Amino acid sequence: MKPRMVNDVAILCPRGWMMGGNETDDFTKAVRDLIEQGNRRLVIDLSDVSHMNSTALGAIIGLHTAYRNRQGRMALCHLEAKIQHILVLTRLALVFDVYPNEREAVASFEREESPTG
Repeated sequence: MKPRMVNDVAILCPRGWMMGGNETDDFTKAVRDLIEQGNRRLVIDLSDVSHMNSTALGAIIGLHTAYRNRQGRMALCHLEAKIQHILVLTRLALVFDVYPNEREAVASFEREESPTG
C-alpha cells in the first residue's frame, strides 16, 4: 500500500474488508513505515472499506496512539455508515478526528498552522 502525499499530509486508502488478516497487516505496516520516515500527518480514507472487525479497529487505535506519541495527528474520512456507527457505539468517535471527505480532512491540518486572531 503506497501513500499519496498532499503537501506534508500522507493519505492512505485501504480497500475491501479489514478483518485482521493480511490486509490489516499490510495497512499497519504502511502506517508504521510512514511514522518511521518522520510523517506526522496522516489521513486514512476509508471510502473503499465496507467492513471492519475489532482486530482492525484495534490496529487503527494503536496507530492513532503512535501518531499522538510522536506529536502527530491522524484523521479518518469517508466512513461507511456501518463503520461510523461502530465508532459512535464504542465512543471512539470522540477520540478520532473524522471528516466527511478527504478535502476537509487535509484542510484540517492546514487550519492547525493558521495563526489565530
